[in-house]
This record gives sequence, C-alpha cells and structure tokens, in this order.
Amino acid sequence: FVYERPTALGGEESRAEQIGFMRVADGPERVLAAVREQLKLGASQIKLMAGGGAASLYDPLYTVQFTPAEIRAAVQAAEDYGTYVATHVYNVTGIRRAVEAGVKSIEHGHLADEPTVAMLAERGVWLSTQPFTEHDHSFLNPDSAAKNLEICSGTDRLYRWAIKHGVNVAWGTDLLFEPDRDDLQSTMLARLGDHMSNVAALKMVTSGNAALLRLAGERDPYRTARLGEITAGAWADVLLVDGDPTADLGLLADPAKNLVLIVKDGVIVKNQL
Repeated sequence: FVYERPTALGGEESRAEQIGFMRVADGPERVLAAVREQLKLGASQIKLMAGGGAASLYDPLYTVQFTPAEIRAAVQAAEDYGTYVATHVYNVTGIRRAVEAGVKSIEHGHLADEPTVAMLAERGVWLSTQPFTEHDHSFLNPDSAAKNLEICSGTDRLYRWAIKHGVNVAWGTDLLFEPDRDDLQSTMLARLGDHMSNVAALKMVTSGNAALLRLAGERDPYRTARLGEITAGAWADVLLVDGDPTADLGLLADPAKNLVLIVKDGVIVKNQL
C-alpha cells in the first residue's frame, strides 16, 4: 500500500476522493464545507465515518474520529437542507457521541452495549445494521481479519437487544463496490430469520427501510409516492415468490429460482409465470 497524504493535510486528492466516494475533513469548518459540497452535488443524506473499520488499515475499531463539534457541524448542514446524518461506527463512545450530536441513523453498531442500544430506542435513532458472520468477507491482512471477527462477535447480541428495546432497525448489506456479491445480499436477507420473525424481517427490508429514507425529506428521490408497500398510489415495486417467505425466509436466498416475477417502477424486469 502506498501512503497518500490526504487533502486535509495539504496533499492531492486520493483516488477515493477523486471518484466521489469520500472526503477527508478535519475541524468543524472543513466538515461543514465538505457536507455542503456533497449536498450541493445532490446527496440525499450524509454519512460520516465516525470510527474505525475492518477493511481499512491503521483504523482501529476503538477509535472515535470526529469531535462533538465536528459532528454537530455536519448535522447542522444536513438539517439546513432538510435531511439527516448517518454514521459508520461500531463502538459505544462513538455511537453515544453521534446520538448526542443529532445523528439520526447508526450504521453497523455491532460493539454497542445494551444501555447504548436502549438509548437508540429512547432517542428515536435508527440502527441500520447487518447480520454479519465471519465468513462473509475475507481479509489477507491479519489486523483486518481480527477486526472482522470482533465485529461479527457482536451480531447476535446487537439484534437481540435492538428487538428487546424496540429500536427502529433498518437493513443494509455493506456490499459496496462488490457487484459480484449479489448472492451474499440474498443470503444475508434470509439470515435475518435467525434474529427475528420472518414477517418482521420482511417488513423491515421493505416498509421499514422506506421509513428511514423518508427522513431525507425533499432530498428523498422516492418522495413522490409511497415506497416499500403494496398500496394504491405507491411505487409499483413488486416481487412474486414461488412459495411462502413468511414461512420460509430461505426462499429469498435463491432469487434466480424463487422470484418468478419482478416489477420495478411499474416495469416488468423478470417474468417466469
């Protein structure tokens, strides 16, 4: 790996910054400017990387990487555009700091303790998490592999506490930049049945996720109609399953076989009837 001095320290833009994947910003003023820049470019909501991650090097999971003032600056800029801030964060300190600063969605959160999960419910903050297992991703770097194991160790208890305390839980896959891993997305969806009822899982990945997206207000690209539900006037997004997913969520792990009709925005994408 070649070290690249980030723009925040006077360097050139990294490849990640050039393609618009991320922006490095230190200090409230730079955070404010970076968030405004992304909103002017059309972002529907803002995600801060408020703590360490598994894949990134030199990035321990225990770290907290934005000050309260920096997070508040991002939240203020987003709220001025009628939308919200989400944060990538795993650890307790980072989650609590983000919530206190006005963040509306915690992304991941696997290393939270039970009081922190309960706080999410009390504050009405969403938890957008994933049913990770250690075999979902492989890392050549031993440090990343160890961090991945630590994250996955928290999956079961995170879902258990979130359901116990009535947290608004959304579903994500964290499979960015991995178009060849569509199969894992379906597998992870079916895996939700290990943590909640099949009906609860189906509601979460449809109307539940839609409720979170509606926090983007006028920035929500789906705002002209209801999303994630089959009602008159809603977006015509329909899946017809060969079987009963309320009884067997595993049917969704093989969409090529079991999804016999796919309608997206009223357009038939697949029809095997």
